[in-house]
Amino acid sequence: QVRLVESGGGLVQPGGSLRLSCVASGFPFGSYYMSWYRQAPGKERELVAKVSGLGFTKNYADSVKGRFTISRDNAKNTLYLQMNSLKPDDTAVYYCNTNTPFRDSSGNDYWGQGTQVTVSS
Repeated sequence: QVRLVESGGGLVQPGGSLRLSCVASGFPFGSYYMSWYRQAPGKERELVAKVSGLGFTKNYADSVKGRFTISRDNAKNTLYLQMNSLKPDDTAVYYCNTNTPFRDSSGNDYWGQGTQVTVSS
């Protein structure tokens, strides 16, 4: 069964940094693109960054380019997001997932619990 466990969020001041982690299980992690998404209350979930299975190709949303870095350690089935120069607009719940989410037993897209990032003075 697929499982995605995000961690590393917290409260940080503008300009600060956080490093998020996502531990994956239940599928061949290294064979899949992995992505970070975020969602603020009342807004749609948006794609933040993605990385190819071996880590050679990375893409970022314009809003985070130059500030965030996505990486992965396939030996540990772990995805990372290093976030620097954080802004209040980065406040959201952050999720990891494959580019196309797996389905749960009810036929719905599977998502983990996410980790809250709050950027505030």
